Amino acid sequence: MNTEVLIDAIVRQTTVLIAQLATATGVRTPLSHTANQVFVDLVRELKAQGMTHAVIADMFGLALRTYHKRMQRLSESETFRGQSLWTAVLKHVQENGPTLRADLLVRFRHDDDATLRGVLNDMVEGGVLYTSGTGDRTLYRALDESELPERWSGDPERLAHMLWVAVYRFGPLDLEALEKIVPGAPAARAVALEQLVRDGRITRDDCGNYGSASCFIPVGSSQGWEASVFDHYQAVVTAICRKLELRGEKSPIAEQVGGSTYRFTVWPGHPHQEEVSSLLGELRARIVQLRERVERYNAVHDAPEKDSYQQFVAYVGTTRLGDEHESSTPRD
Repeated sequence: MNTEVLIDAIVRQTTVLIAQLATATGVRTPLSHTANQVFVDLVRELKAQGMTHAVIADMFGLALRTYHKRMQRLSESETFRGQSLWTAVLKHVQENGPTLRADLLVRFRHDDDATLRGVLNDMVEGGVLYTSGTGDRTLYRALDESELPERWSGDPERLAHMLWVAVYRFGPLDLEALEKIVPGAPAARAVALEQLVRDGRITRDDCGNYGSASCFIPVGSSQGWEASVFDHYQAVVTAICRKLELRGEKSPIAEQVGGSTYRFTVWPGHPHQEEVSSLLGELRARIVQLRERVERYNAVHDAPEKDSYQQFVAYVGTTRLGDEHESSTPRD
């Protein structure tokens, strides 16, 4: 299997999705952090697969020293444990107002000097910090709320939908595990979680684990479409990853994992045009009815421990091709 070609193709399709999401609301979404986040997340997943740092560096085509410096820049601060250097620096400037580079070098003296300077340059280029002056007299200032694009202020209910989907699909899970699935500002996440608990959409046990017996976002909802996209995408990715884990295995489980893609070509007057075009609605209706029956039963019967029950995730979708030009107007 030529995995390099497959990875390149998947990355290409994923970048198309990201570009669509970045412009979906008619405004430009900042993407300065995206490449760094992809690098850190990919390294973490490769380590989880048992790869060593030396092997990972080679996979990225980086010298081991260069790899370690990049990871140091993006990973936990030596000065403030539990935070990335990027996060710690931004928080410090936000809380203390305009700050001189010389003062930042003293404040983060336990971090590598070159790494700190690189983080500051990245934040300026990404539009997170404004700068004036030169040398150690360079002054850094964080954007205040009035300067942030409206989309950056966040929508608690939209974030709540994302968290609800994550808790339902992957729970019960604790806050640390949840943070890895739905990144974001800790304060905003805490507010959204409390709201979900108060509404009864999710539960929190005595150990701090979050769970949810159901999750429903109405079709066409103006709020929560981000969560729906997330749910669709993670369902597909989860199925593919599970299929790769079971590749070549002959078992009942392997027969229940995977998916198929079917293409239908019809035209006006075709005897099966209506049948094809209504297929998604019919499949969705049958699945909704089945889910409701399962949830009614589960509501009055206690489920066994998590390791004892089974979860099935079905992704159903259709796409109509051939009229993309009608909605692909370029935006300035």
